[in-house]
Amino acid sequence: MKKIVVFTGAGVSADSGIATFRDSDGLWANYRIEDVCTPEALEFNRSTVIEFYNKRRRELLEKRVNPAHTAIASLERAYEVEVITQNIDDLHERAGSTRITHLHGELSKLRSMRDAERIYPIAGWGEAVKAVEQGEDVDRYASVWQEAVEAKDEHGDLLRPHVVFFGESVPNYDAACRIASTADIFIVCGTSLAVYPAAALVFSIRKDIPVYLVDLARPDLSRIDNPVHFIQKRAAEGLPEL
Repeated sequence: MKKIVVFTGAGVSADSGIATFRDSDGLWANYRIEDVCTPEALEFNRSTVIEFYNKRRRELLEKRVNPAHTAIASLERAYEVEVITQNIDDLHERAGSTRITHLHGELSKLRSMRDAERIYPIAGWGEAVKAVEQGEDVDRYASVWQEAVEAKDEHGDLLRPHVVFFGESVPNYDAACRIASTADIFIVCGTSLAVYPAAALVFSIRKDIPVYLVDLARPDLSRIDNPVHFIQKRAAEGLPEL
């Protein structure tokens, strides 16, 4: 059975109505990166950072998968499929994809400030808005996760959004490179191939395998030696066609 590796970016989620960071009308039009998406912001402006990601969670609950997500999930009927995504939403999971590597973290999880290996799913995710927000800092920990997730874990460590901030390393990058190197077909969709190190994944694939690129804008392909098949369409249109 041939193996397909699908590498997705913000363009896939955008077709579900999720604002992207880099577009002129995207999230950065309303927020400064330095205020909500850096380790320094979390340290010195913690409440603002927590509320920013609580808002992202509330918005995500209202979104639905689109034809791009379902097209990727449907590939599992005939192929071995792994998805590598830059997106921090759970729309691939909702569509039915079963093997997903999140490069930049997951909105539906929190992790310890002290130990990055201690990752906690948010209880009640998807059931009600009140159950998906990180709580304000408190000096106690609820043994049963309640309506708003507590700010500390059972070790007494403060929690933080399980996302990769600007200036932080990408812990799943090496694993993603190994996955990419096993592909018989490599699909790239909804990414400009401009965000590093994620964009460098295309250099991990074997030189003989085909690359299928789906995007409205044509990224710089000059450094890619593989045969490239380009579909210049939005993800929700181009992926079902592919």
